[in-house]
Amino acid sequence: MQKLRRELPLHLMILPGVILLILFQYVPMAGIIIAFQKFIPAKGLFGDQKWIGLDNFRYVFQLPSFTAVIGNTVVISLYKIILGLIVPVIFAILINEVRNKRFKTSIQTTIYLPHFLSWVVLGGILIDILSPSDGLVNRMIKAFGGSPIFFLGDNKWFQFTLIFSETWKEFGYGTIVYLAAITGIDPNLYEAAQIDGANRWKQTLHVTLPGMKMVIVLLMVLSLGNLLNAGFDQVFNLYSPTVYQTGDIIDTFVYRIGLLDAQFGVATAVGLFKSIISFVFVSVAYFSAYHFADYRIF
Repeated sequence: MQKLRRELPLHLMILPGVILLILFQYVPMAGIIIAFQKFIPAKGLFGDQKWIGLDNFRYVFQLPSFTAVIGNTVVISLYKIILGLIVPVIFAILINEVRNKRFKTSIQTTIYLPHFLSWVVLGGILIDILSPSDGLVNRMIKAFGGSPIFFLGDNKWFQFTLIFSETWKEFGYGTIVYLAAITGIDPNLYEAAQIDGANRWKQTLHVTLPGMKMVIVLLMVLSLGNLLNAGFDQVFNLYSPTVYQTGDIIDTFVYRIGLLDAQFGVATAVGLFKSIISFVFVSVAYFSAYHFADYRIF
């Protein structure tokens, strides 16, 4: 009882967050029943709707484009995860080697900034920069004798553009965790390595990277839970019908089929399918984090 009284202020502090979580995350889960109905909005969520079992799922799985949507989601998300791990690690090591504090701070601020900009803003900037007619990038390509590239309208280049732009936007923010991991490495290890004749490169290989290993492994396994989240905001603001073949992902597919085509049951079925697969990935990720990095939620 004394422990409860002592911790009561802490429980009261998290109470608003718990209420919001229940209202906006758990209560809407009642809408899952739409996936098993031929849903007519006029009858209401709990009205006399026609139950059709798994027909919505069968319909989705038989669509020729659905396999491509799954493939696009996995490929885009997987490359984003890989580069989202490698690039921040490299830059964190490079920034750590900078000795001028003012220069180091200015670099950090510059690479952090894109993370705080929405894809609505960055999407407009990228559309202008990558324009095949008068965009900055294509002007440079033409200046070196190349042909203009329609980055946002060519299926060969669209996935690359998504992956590269997402990595550029987020890698600066990702370096924060790795810089913190580097600062936690015992300085005596570097001194011992210097005494043994190790240069900066060998110190990085044999001291810095091993010291960051647990953080890298932890973030890597936890990122598995986002394997089906390829970035709706980014894709929605950059794609067009000409690049559906390589740019359409699960979230944009649900948006189109649900809100634009008004096939609410089918869209809910796709969303439920994604949620189940994501739940499996999240479970595997946390089990792996516990097993390989001794990570515990509690």
